[in-house]
Amino acid sequence: MSAETVSTKIHGGTAVAEQQPRATDHQLTDQQPTDPQSTPAQPVPAQPAAPQATANLDTRTLSRSLFRRLATVEPGSAEHIYVRDTLIELNLPLVRYASARFRSRNEPMEDIVQVGTIGLIKAIDRFDPDRGVEFPTFAMPTVVGEIKRFFRDTSWSVRVPRRLQELRLALTKAGEELSQRLDRSPTVAELAVCLGVSQEDVVEGLAVGNAYTASSLDSTPGEEDGDGPLAERLGYEDLALEGVEYRESLKPLLAKLPPRERRIIMLRFFGNLTQSQIGEEIGISQMHVSRLLTKTLTQLREGLTSEG
Repeated sequence: MSAETVSTKIHGGTAVAEQQPRATDHQLTDQQPTDPQSTPAQPVPAQPAAPQATANLDTRTLSRSLFRRLATVEPGSAEHIYVRDTLIELNLPLVRYASARFRSRNEPMEDIVQVGTIGLIKAIDRFDPDRGVEFPTFAMPTVVGEIKRFFRDTSWSVRVPRRLQELRLALTKAGEELSQRLDRSPTVAELAVCLGVSQEDVVEGLAVGNAYTASSLDSTPGEEDGDGPLAERLGYEDLALEGVEYRESLKPLLAKLPPRERRIIMLRFFGNLTQSQIGEEIGISQMHVSRLLTKTLTQLREGLTSEG
């Protein structure tokens, strides 16, 4: 075989021989194989995801169309209910976005989203598309306000009036501003002047903060609180409690005594006078006072025993 290769082409049904120069060794080395099985597959570039801005634009455009349709149908009809439910489902991401701001609270996120959905429904019912305001701009304050109202009404351990709750929030904000301005904690008088309220209201508002959270009686104490749960460290045995019970039981019995005997009892046990001083006060002898005291005390003791 010669140094030149012969290739055959089919041209007009006739085989025509062409002489082609033989490839050099270098060209053979650089030549890529033409076998499709030996050719490596080229990676297919992934399709880019739709931009978030485009999705938001589609949601706003669809919401705008649904609101225009909602305004034309009869309230309470099946079509009205369908369009309204579609708007609610379409704008639920707005509720989840607003609820995420409160994830640090001690409430399940599902409950916060549910409360925010109530605010979304209220916003849908009040929204007027002819005002030229986008629905997310209109609905966000309503959704956030509904969630804040939920925390204000349910997160307090002790129910306090809303006026005091709002006063506490105002005091917290004013306290932070005055602390930065004065470089110290503000006084009650300074807080009162800043908010335009009386000092008594400031004291009451500060005291309300103790009702926001409550500690469990079975909570584990800290290092500085001593040993044992809180229930075992609160309160003490009041030694005077038994005396209160006795006094309350003696009141009706003392009321039944004659005036002189009742006065002797009062002077002896409440006035801390001696029998001689009582005798001089009443005008009788000390011996007579002793006999009257013995008789009266026996009568009172029998009265307490019979009631028991």
